[in-house]
Amino acid sequence: MNNLPYGALRAFLTPFLMLAFRPKVKGLRNVPATGPVIIASNHLSFSDSIFMPLVVPRKVTFLAKSEYFTSPGAKGLLKKLTFIALGQVPVDRSGGRRSEAALITGLKILADGDCLGIYPEGTRSPDGRLYKGRTGIARLAIESGAPIIPVAMFNTEKIQPAGTVVPKIMRVKMIFGEPMYFEGDSSNLLHLRDCTDQLMKKIQELSGQEYVDIYASKAKNYLQDEND
Repeated sequence: MNNLPYGALRAFLTPFLMLAFRPKVKGLRNVPATGPVIIASNHLSFSDSIFMPLVVPRKVTFLAKSEYFTSPGAKGLLKKLTFIALGQVPVDRSGGRRSEAALITGLKILADGDCLGIYPEGTRSPDGRLYKGRTGIARLAIESGAPIIPVAMFNTEKIQPAGTVVPKIMRVKMIFGEPMYFEGDSSNLLHLRDCTDQLMKKIQELSGQEYVDIYASKAKNYLQDEND
């Protein structure tokens, strides 16, 4: 992958990030310097995809919704270029064979010895709580043999609430946990669920968030229905 846009954006943003948001980072040594690794974080804000990769000393590649790369007009082009610069790869995550293609893309990134960033909840938390993880991350870990580094982000939902463009200036914090390794049958759905639940429990221990045993996407629908 072309690292030039990513490197340029990193060089531009890092000094501003360090001065304005004074990131407090714990456990960064748990991220291996080389080789395939999956970084699994809770997801509170769009800015998670900016703050966390900028403190990791190696490039973090995320699998982003393909819609982010296909919006029309100048605004759409700017969004596309921003996501490319952030090291994000477009995938169709709408389900079925398309989700399978996303997994294949993730396995390719890991096979190349790179660092893959994933939000196991699948979408941003609508209320700051931690939601049920999607099992694709467990399959990626098992089939690639890559360790998963659980990560807890703090304050990003306050720094950049949903729908907000300009972030608030306040301190951001993140904790990188110890590597987790998963083995076994990647076609066994119960095993994948168990592995994913273990990961989410660890993220919950790091973040201190209240855990909700439903998918964040369902929670968003419930909240939308209540507001209608």
